[in-house]
Amino acid sequence: MPRFFVSSSDVSLTPDRVLITVRGDDAAHITRVLRMKPGERVTVCDEGGIEYETVVLSLGAEVVLDVLNKRQSLNEPPYKAVVFQALVKGDRFDTVLQKSTELGACEIVPVITTRCTVKLTESDYAKKTERWQRIVYEAAKQCGRGMIPIVKNPVKFSDAVKMATETDLALFCYEGEGTAPLPNITEQCIDPKSVAIMIGPEGGFEEAEADLANSAGMKMTGLGKRILRTETAAPFVLSCLAYEYEL
Repeated sequence: MPRFFVSSSDVSLTPDRVLITVRGDDAAHITRVLRMKPGERVTVCDEGGIEYETVVLSLGAEVVLDVLNKRQSLNEPPYKAVVFQALVKGDRFDTVLQKSTELGACEIVPVITTRCTVKLTESDYAKKTERWQRIVYEAAKQCGRGMIPIVKNPVKFSDAVKMATETDLALFCYEGEGTAPLPNITEQCIDPKSVAIMIGPEGGFEEAEADLANSAGMKMTGLGKRILRTETAAPFVLSCLAYEYEL
């Protein structure tokens, strides 16, 4: 069943029914691409994670849906996972966005580290973030998420560490010395409500960055005997978390 997202303001109450109005590109997609007809069913989620089963009432520039039933989405993890991903070249960051969305991340924060080869100015942020948010939106529709992850503007590494340490479980993924296996760390943290995953760029973190993260209280963790590519690391960790806390 097709899935779309709306804001709470798009949900309206009438004396005898609940209606949802879909606008913009999604309305055009329903009308012109999917060529849906009145009476066909659509799944819609709002920004609060409520999932609505609906039936099409009318089509056009705006699509009006009649709500048959609603429930809290069952497709979200029991924790909020934030991916702090160092900026990387080409479509690798796109891969991180897509796969992190599929695997349950609620937020992705681009991080500027010492070894980042991607250089963005603040004037680039709005354009980049808009594109990244669109990638996340499409991935969320495809995989049946109950909410759309948020892509933040890029932040400096020191700021990312501060943000990460505000979660229940802050993981610093590092191939250097002084790390503990990920299973050892998750076994000691029962049912975290929030998790941070810090991933470095192609060249990895500098030792000074690792020292800063360690002194701030992040959990220094290794990801096995093989060195993972930067775009593989976050999806790998999210998969491990799903196995440990969700499945």
